Amino acid sequence: MKKILITLCLIVSLSFQSEAQSISEHALGLRFGGNNGYGAEISYQHALGDNNRFEVDLGWRNDNNFNAFKLTGLYQWVWNIEGGFNWFAGVGGGLGSVSYDDRDRHNDFDDDNEIFLFGAGNIGIEYNFDIPLLIALDFRPEIGSGNYNNDLDFDIALALRYQF
Repeated sequence: MKKILITLCLIVSLSFQSEAQSISEHALGLRFGGNNGYGAEISYQHALGDNNRFEVDLGWRNDNNFNAFKLTGLYQWVWNIEGGFNWFAGVGGGLGSVSYDDRDRHNDFDDDNEIFLFGAGNIGIEYNFDIPLLIALDFRPEIGSGNYNNDLDFDIALALRYQF
């Protein structure tokens, strides 16, 4: 009976063993998405363990009537699907700043500055090539405060990152 119990425990423990992850220590690149008017973001990922990482994204916009930046930080969990395919999910938030400049009297902008905070979720799929390239497609819902970012926004993006 004791041998059967030990064998059963060994089989159960082996069945729950997760496959080793191969996320890179660092990844730097661009995240192309709508991002509520900010467009492409500079994106950096730093591994915190075998299956989790921290991602930081910086987006900005500069034109005649509107200057803004947005900084996002996300903690992500990564799970291997098969081979180089992984899926990930995460939570985080960030802050941003918007500066309006009313040079054109025919628009609704007024001379004002605003700082806003937001919370974000993140879910996506990625492929880790044999070369140091990571390509990802992700979905990021964000909810914020302030006049500029005061509702629920959905951002879908494609990211290309160099791994080192």
